[in-house]
Amino acid sequence: MPAPGQALLDRSADAPPARTLLDVLRATTVRHPEASAIDDGSGALSYRELMARVGATAARLHEAGVRRGDRVGVRMPSGSKELYISILGILAAGAAYVPVDADDPDERARLVFGEAAVRGIIAGAGEYVAASGPLDADPEAASMTGGSPAAALFAGDAPHPATHAIVAVPPPAVDDDAWIIFTSGSTGVPKGVAVSHRSAAAFVDAEARIFLQDAPLGPDDRVLAGLSVAFDASCEEMWLAWRHGACLVPAPRSLVRSGEDLAPWLLRQGITVVSTVPTLAAMWPGEAIENVRLLIFGGEACPPELAARLSADGREVWNTYGPTEATVVACAAPLSAEGPVRIGLPLDGWALAVVDAEGMPVPEGSTGELIIGGVGLARYLDPAKDAEKYAPLPTLGWDRAYRSGDLVRFETAGLIFQGRADDQVKVGGRRIELGEVEAALQDLPGVTGAAAAVRTTEAGVPVLVGYLAAAPDFDRLAARADLAARLPAPMVPLLAVVDDLPVRTSGKVDRAALPWPLPNVELPASDLSPGEQWLAEQWQAVLGMPVTERKSDFFDLGGGSLAAAQLVSRIRTRVPEFSVADIYDVPRLGAMAKALGAALQDETDGGFHRPTPTPRGMQWVQSLLGAPLFVLTGIRWMLYLLTASAILRLNPGFEVLPEAPLWLLVTGLLVFATPFGRMAIAAGAARLLLRGLRPGDYPRGGSVHVRLWLAEQIADQVDAVGLAGAPWVSYYARALGARIGRGVDLHALPPITGMLEIGDGAAIEPEVDLSGYWIDGDVVRIGGIRIGADATVGARSTLAPGTRIGRRAEIAPGSAVFGRVRADQTWAGSPAERVGGTSSAQWPAD
Repeated sequence: MPAPGQALLDRSADAPPARTLLDVLRATTVRHPEASAIDDGSGALSYRELMARVGATAARLHEAGVRRGDRVGVRMPSGSKELYISILGILAAGAAYVPVDADDPDERARLVFGEAAVRGIIAGAGEYVAASGPLDADPEAASMTGGSPAAALFAGDAPHPATHAIVAVPPPAVDDDAWIIFTSGSTGVPKGVAVSHRSAAAFVDAEARIFLQDAPLGPDDRVLAGLSVAFDASCEEMWLAWRHGACLVPAPRSLVRSGEDLAPWLLRQGITVVSTVPTLAAMWPGEAIENVRLLIFGGEACPPELAARLSADGREVWNTYGPTEATVVACAAPLSAEGPVRIGLPLDGWALAVVDAEGMPVPEGSTGELIIGGVGLARYLDPAKDAEKYAPLPTLGWDRAYRSGDLVRFETAGLIFQGRADDQVKVGGRRIELGEVEAALQDLPGVTGAAAAVRTTEAGVPVLVGYLAAAPDFDRLAARADLAARLPAPMVPLLAVVDDLPVRTSGKVDRAALPWPLPNVELPASDLSPGEQWLAEQWQAVLGMPVTERKSDFFDLGGGSLAAAQLVSRIRTRVPEFSVADIYDVPRLGAMAKALGAALQDETDGGFHRPTPTPRGMQWVQSLLGAPLFVLTGIRWMLYLLTASAILRLNPGFEVLPEAPLWLLVTGLLVFATPFGRMAIAAGAARLLLRGLRPGDYPRGGSVHVRLWLAEQIADQVDAVGLAGAPWVSYYARALGARIGRGVDLHALPPITGMLEIGDGAAIEPEVDLSGYWIDGDVVRIGGIRIGADATVGARSTLAPGTRIGRRAEIAPGSAVFGRVRADQTWAGSPAERVGGTSSAQWPAD
């Protein structure tokens, strides 16, 4: 046995009492039946309602043939409550859930579900497909898309779900599997790891003993659910909420990975608990988590500067460590702005040891391999792999011990991570065996040798690089497409063709000697514009490879969601309104540069540019036109005086007042005083002056600018602005050339250019700037504005030229919108940023 002071930290005797995850959920429901359990934006479910939905789902699975001890695959899009109801329904049916990321290729899904021998699959919006045999022989199940389901299982929308259904279905036992999650395998085949209810519930209860002891989590807390359910850290998100009566708030993964775009969503949703990987959190501004009182890092090494930046009064920040094989988290340490970043001490019920090559515990301050024991040990589906990785360790007296392969320094204050002892790496929190990637690379046609390694780009983004010994004409795009059909997106590497692979004297590839940065990455002379060249440099900084063609595709070159978020951060230094969604809309270099517009071009011209004064000729023209413009206002007031004179002349003693012919007076009033006459003057002048005008950039002080200015001045002088709240302002907009749909509430003045399109049922509140042009230095920028059906634009907002607002989108009052707002989104701020889905979607349909 280890001597005192040697590296053994054993808390296995302190394990929480044995129970199942279903027991955890039931106990919480008893304590907080009416508290919100899950809220995906379409309406929250209380714990009582959630249990009813879970019971109904379990009953339907039971009717479809699912029994205690079975395994059920899950492959559903992220961000919906149906995904989590399906998972809980599987557990309530006594089965284990086997998750596959919805974005993973079908080949990967077939492999995982086949290895796990699932009874069936829940896919799409909750359809259950029963597997009648091996998945590769069952076209219906193997499609992974639902097909014609053997049993129509929709997770939750039964009008009156039976509350007794959960009792009717045999519940799981503590030794039954709760989930089976697959990790990357060194042999090229993913490894299935089964976690029992005993281990899972012990993990949930053990974490409850360490986080926020002074102010425990409760019904007022809201927990972000942003990780893939195929990633074991998602279990921490779910059960942080459901163990304490808090509300789980699912977010689409695309939003979570968008970096800065997530910040307003977190604030809007009132998120107070976040568990994430440091790579993602590093992109969040500090104000994004101002409401967060518990922040948990895991999945990869945490940089000290990140811990220091995000630590704050009233917020606990924790660093956690644990492989999937030891049930999510094995140890944890609080983080602060000072001191080293530790992975900490074991949870209650876990045991940790740091050993040398002979399996003997190392002394204080020494480094060795981390061995894990205790209640959290899972098991591999493969018996041979299980016997190898969980073999007894006689030097510790442990009958079962997991060899992590991680190197740590033993300190009694808390362990410190030192790296890996093998070829396993982590990218974006996902564990990747380089052997699995290299096996896929070696299978590519025309490849004679392959190696994989993780490198860091100039922007600090870790990227997986595949080095290939292949002919110079090797088709990298076709190879990436081949890999994408077999591997999950995070495991598809950037491909680099090299003359040969460096090897050690042992004959193995020397990964440290593989070239980085990649050779010939300097941008050669090309026909790219200055703006395109600047953008290409940002791509290269993020992707680590040259970009020389306008048709280059960001994702074909190896870009992923994390790289996209890093690219957006760089672009926003010059174009603040650019978002991750824009990269997906315009992934090609030329199209992206065009979407960034003249703002990018101006910034890349170099140096400070002082706009030239308004041309002298323009000043004279404006001065000369000023006199006749004021005549328009004078005519109206003269008509008012003559009308008053005509009325007074009807009385004795006022015969000396001037008299005007009645027909002239009536005609003048109709033209210059009535709303319809003033609309006609303004619209007629605008259509005449701006005939043939198109969106674009024009010189300030040029002929287009003069015409635009004159049309605006005529509208001002006849007081068309006074029509902004009138019921007939929509008619005025149409007269200017705007396209206004049915049932539109327009309470703001339309653009004098007529470049406005509003869909049916949209609402534009007062004082919204729809002018559609602005003066940018020496340039007048003119663009159209399009507002989708049923969209809402709040008062005193500004819509920049070229703005596109999608159907049912909402713009908060006082916002400044540049570019595109997608359908069913809510934006706010100046410049506006996405803050979530439309609030109207939260109201029940009835």
